Amino acid sequence: MAAVPYHHGDLRRTLLDTALDAVAEHGPAALSLRDVARRAGVSHAAPAHHFGDKTGLLTALAAEGWAGLADALEAAGGFAEQGVAYVVFTTGHPAHFAVMRTPGLVRGDDPALAAAAARAGAALETGAGEVDDDPTTAVAGWALVHGLASLLLEGALTPEEGTDVADLARAVTGRLR
Repeated sequence: MAAVPYHHGDLRRTLLDTALDAVAEHGPAALSLRDVARRAGVSHAAPAHHFGDKTGLLTALAAEGWAGLADALEAAGGFAEQGVAYVVFTTGHPAHFAVMRTPGLVRGDDPALAAAAARAGAALETGAGEVDDDPTTAVAGWALVHGLASLLLEGALTPEEGTDVADLARAVTGRLR
């Protein structure tokens, strides 16, 4: 992707979006602040000014991803629809999902990250609690939809023609009933 020079506006957002593009291309481990700066058309010091280091930038991306997932889970109607929301969110935000799945690259004790991840977890537990009181229900549901999302992102599975990701996720989560 060609660098788009930054001119004005929200530099932090521009850096986050640029980092997401880089993660989508090469994965979170390969991310470098220098590459993000080059792609954004800013000085190599700009990302460090906003995020401190690579870990800070990845932590911000992970927090953003968990917050987006929490929003999707909270907006879903019922446990099975939360599963659909999980699959749709993660397949629609693969770079966020990649960063969210690599906890060794982020600061797990970051307050924003911890709060967003806890919010997503609480939403899932609330949905599972509507089904039954067994705590393994949330784990079973998460394992199922996480596996489905991973298979879709890896290209090992694709929805049949005329079916979208949400339809496939709905058919799979329907097996939980």
